[in-house]
Amino acid sequence: MHKAVLIFCLGVFIFPLGSLSAATLNSEPREWDFGKVNEGELLEHDFVFRNESADLLEITNIHTSCSCISAQAQKKSLLPNGSTLIRVALDTKGYGGKPVKQFAYVHTDSADISILKYTVKAEVIK
Repeated sequence: MHKAVLIFCLGVFIFPLGSLSAATLNSEPREWDFGKVNEGELLEHDFVFRNESADLLEITNIHTSCSCISAQAQKKSLLPNGSTLIRVALDTKGYGGKPVKQFAYVHTDSADISILKYTVKAEVIK
């Protein structure tokens, strides 16, 4: 009887702890500098986004800081150790003669790391 209770307790309290792995997301670097560019250019950069946790990770939303920037994920569901590309595009129209710095925010279902911020910047020449 005691052996059955012990096995039950191990199953309930010990084994579930193995599935409580903290989310580890690797997305380095998270900033990209396009350098000097001409006004009106549409600039694109792909960031690599990796799920280094032991759990399935969902990208739930992506939003940006301005209508001049767009971002999208190649895949929305990432298996453990899976990766995807986050393509960020920056439209430099209207930024002639000044530096620009904009952001894309990737939201995930991870309680540990729910939002990652990506930065793109450029010095726009008229």
